[in-house]
Amino acid sequence: MNNYEKRNWSKPKAMYAVIKRILEFLLSLFALILLSPVITAISLAIRLDSKGPVIFKQLRTGKYGKPFKAWKFRTMIADNDVHDFSTSDQHTKIGTFLRKTSLDELPQLFNVLSGKMSFIGPRPWITDYYELMNEEQRHRVDVTPGITGLAQAKGRNNLSIFEKIGYDLEYIDNYSLIEDLKVVLLTVKAVFSSEGADAGKSTIQNELDELRAQWKKEPAEEK
Repeated sequence: MNNYEKRNWSKPKAMYAVIKRILEFLLSLFALILLSPVITAISLAIRLDSKGPVIFKQLRTGKYGKPFKAWKFRTMIADNDVHDFSTSDQHTKIGTFLRKTSLDELPQLFNVLSGKMSFIGPRPWITDYYELMNEEQRHRVDVTPGITGLAQAKGRNNLSIFEKIGYDLEYIDNYSLIEDLKVVLLTVKAVFSSEGADAGKSTIQNELDELRAQWKKEPAEEK
């Protein structure tokens, strides 16, 4: 399969990326301080609800294809394995509420603070996805992954894997302050609707199968 090749960016895009990083560092720091009582309360609720760690850490694909550990509040039983497709996801009681309201995303503010994630950008997926993408699809990692992105705002998991990638590439092609503001407005609407919020193992399995299938359709010399 094709390796990732970084694209050359225009000066306006490169400058915006620097400004965006500075603003996001300040905003994530402020948000963590402001939301510390909420984060503490949710942490306590998870502890009381089920056994296991409060924070769920998982290896995801970051900018330029480099893996990193994304942080979220744990919403499933401690031994739930995303790669075990023989069993369905088992959410905890508090976990169901956290996923529906997207409050499970709050620990990702630490990822934003460290620069491994952005507030807005293509969602960071488990590394299995990246390994199955072709060269063009891998350009969705040209920017820092985000807590929310255009694909999330346009329909989340109601979209096919190729529609999600298409929206991610569209976001990168139009990378700007205006595009980010557009995603913010669409995300607010999507959160209130709560449709397509939960991917689940079956969705992940189907998406990975669809990515594998594309290689059977492409010419052998492109692999």
